[in-house]
Amino acid sequence: MFPVPVTFYFEFDYGNDRLRPYIMSEFARYGAEHLVLSKVLIDRIIAEPGIEDILLKEMADNGLSFCDAHAPYGPLVDMNCPWQEKKHIVRSRLKLALEICAYMKVDTITMHLGNNHFVPASSIPDEEHIARMEESLAELLPIAEKLGITICIENIWFSVNTPDVLNRIKSHFPTDALGFCYDAGHANIMDNGRLYATGNGWNGWRDAGKEPVWEDRALEKMLPNVVNCHLHDNNGWRDEHTLPGKGKVNWAHIMGLLKTAPRLKAIQSEVLPVFSGTFIKELVEKFDELVQL
Repeated sequence: MFPVPVTFYFEFDYGNDRLRPYIMSEFARYGAEHLVLSKVLIDRIIAEPGIEDILLKEMADNGLSFCDAHAPYGPLVDMNCPWQEKKHIVRSRLKLALEICAYMKVDTITMHLGNNHFVPASSIPDEEHIARMEESLAELLPIAEKLGITICIENIWFSVNTPDVLNRIKSHFPTDALGFCYDAGHANIMDNGRLYATGNGWNGWRDAGKEPVWEDRALEKMLPNVVNCHLHDNNGWRDEHTLPGKGKVNWAHIMGLLKTAPRLKAIQSEVLPVFSGTFIKELVEKFDELVQL
């Protein structure tokens, strides 16, 4: 059994304000205790002052709490923003996400460094992408330190967010306010994805003018600084966010390694229940089994 909490992601953008408390109650009914303060919820809090207290009350009414978060992400929000005239707006949104986490009593937030597969990002050298990421972190980390929040940067499936790049960036920021979020599905794309010539892994690298560099030891490389993890499955072709056991991720290996992660604070289900057609009962029961491997 893991000594850290298990948290569950849900796509609240598919529902509405009347449905949201019902979804929360279903998670609680089947034994969940924590949900993820997701990008969708943070975006709502930024856009609608006051909804943060409504969310906290709904969670408390169902015996739930938030304990981890995912910052807004996308080309106009990621740390390597290709449009440098907008970089201060980008960083302001990420700083606000940190303040929101502090108010919501959340102490870890996953943030995307950014990708390099689209125009104009694909015309920017990888070294410049990484420099922009580090410049963003230099602004964000002092705020995170002050608020007692750990920023977790995530492995995806592009040349600018590999485990090696994450470790390189971490070596420049020794603070405990920076850690990693290990994404099992993304790691699988850069391992079993080599079997699918039209999959996310091949396309992500080739769209940036590169040949994929496959990786079969992502978690081993990231393990000393893994603070959170996104656990979901796929067959290696695309980012399906399906239930563990329905793809090619070696869960016994992954869970065995995570038990030894010295900084781990949470185990997160990033299965997308609506997108993958997974029932909440099935999801919670599967993670009860997973943490006992």
